[in-house]
Amino acid sequence: MSFEGSSLNSVHLADAFEAAALRGPDRPFVVSGTRRLSYGQVDREARALAAALADLGIEPGDRIAAILPNQPEWVATLLATAYLGGAIVPVNPALGYHELKYQLRHAEASIVVTTPSYEGRDFLEWFDELIGELPDVLYLIAVGNEDFWYDDRVFPYRDLVAKGSRLGTLQTPRDPDATLAILYTSGTMGKPKGVCLSHRSVVETAWKTVQGLEGTSEDVSLVAVPCFTIFGTSMVVGGVVAGATMVLQEHFNPARTVELLAREQVTLCHGVPTMFQLLVRDRGFTRERLPKLRTGIIAGSPVSPDLIQRVRRTCDVQIAYGLTETGPTVTMTRAGDPPAQRIETVGRPLPGVEVRIVDVMTGELHGVEAIGELAVKGSNVMSGYHRMPSETRRAFTPEGYFLTGDLAMLDEDGYVRIVGRRKEMIIRSGYNVYPREVEDVLRAHPAVEEVCVVGVPHEILGEMICACIVPTEGAIVRGEEFVDFAREQMADYKVPDLVRFFDALPMTASGKVKRRELAQVVALELTAS
Repeated sequence: MSFEGSSLNSVHLADAFEAAALRGPDRPFVVSGTRRLSYGQVDREARALAAALADLGIEPGDRIAAILPNQPEWVATLLATAYLGGAIVPVNPALGYHELKYQLRHAEASIVVTTPSYEGRDFLEWFDELIGELPDVLYLIAVGNEDFWYDDRVFPYRDLVAKGSRLGTLQTPRDPDATLAILYTSGTMGKPKGVCLSHRSVVETAWKTVQGLEGTSEDVSLVAVPCFTIFGTSMVVGGVVAGATMVLQEHFNPARTVELLAREQVTLCHGVPTMFQLLVRDRGFTRERLPKLRTGIIAGSPVSPDLIQRVRRTCDVQIAYGLTETGPTVTMTRAGDPPAQRIETVGRPLPGVEVRIVDVMTGELHGVEAIGELAVKGSNVMSGYHRMPSETRRAFTPEGYFLTGDLAMLDEDGYVRIVGRRKEMIIRSGYNVYPREVEDVLRAHPAVEEVCVVGVPHEILGEMICACIVPTEGAIVRGEEFVDFAREQMADYKVPDLVRFFDALPMTASGKVKRRELAQVVALELTAS
């Protein structure tokens, strides 16, 4: 695998970063606010941190939790974990007390690298209470310049790095099939599960994604997607394997993001549809203001044809599909694809990735043009769910394909169309209704800003179809208008029975709508009435 004169000689992250740092130690690597760090600077920091952790007794295979927003220390912690031979556990700093305890305890984390406080959460105070309930946690490392208490189990990040820089070079085995990261799913369909991904899964997939974007070491990539998600993690690793520059943004804000894109002359912009929906509304998101902006990835939830066309007037993004369990990219569009496929599909599989359609009733593998559950096989697929062998077995077919839970269709040319989630399918009067199909129709209505279609239990119909809509600003509409609009374009059994209006839809940190929460809200409302 090679491009632009560089090559990926190893799929171990430590090898990939080491090679990038050797090729250009003075090249800019991470930009965060006023901080600008070169490959050489981050390499020295990551090696020092790894040496200090080893000095504390942390060994290859141990798990290192990172409770940090998008900042250089998150990147250094990831790379230090790779040098040490450990597994990073990225944790959302916005989690509540009990969610945080669950993930750290389930992951059996030995070290926690955290910001002392974040958006009103005092993590040092929390850990003072939590430490007795987390038997595996040996030490806490606090990132930041704030004055805070510490004892023999709490270390300031900078002090630890300074100590590590005086220690000898760390030498550990580099197994590409060892676990690099344990990432927890968003839990939209149940309890979060820890997804174990190897160096091979993450690094090779990031490399192939960069190739699909025709990326080079001259690229400047915006990482505004949270690093604790697989999307964010893969963007960081993609920057490493390309030898490119990464611009980190801690909090996405459309106006400030446009300023950042212009100031840093960003060439690659990645994000979920909600982020791009907000960007295209900003006056500054134009080719004139952002002449360097070339392409990027839009993924994480369904993308409407209207949105993708509006984004591509400024930035020729590619649509990608994937899951935490698939490292993440399974398919993506390419610049040379036919126009219809670039708008209506999620593209074709990455090289070396196999996709098949599985009959949801029989479990048999389907051919082309049939709707069923999308199944994936390849080096990108997870090794399993941490401490969940039964869940892991259920996730794979006898042939070794991972079952995504997404309903899809594969055409003769290898392009994949996502229909919806298997568990989200609504059965109304015996008919199968795919929410995404209804959502795509309703999104075409000019008064719809966002929409999510859910099923609500009904004594006679089995389930009713409810369209949860965020109307565009200033729109004056009634639910009946959307029902009539849908009836003109689809079969009667697919037409929404109910329409409910919301100021905003509940979202996960990775940009997905919390469908279960929405369905519960509507069901409770109907019960109360």
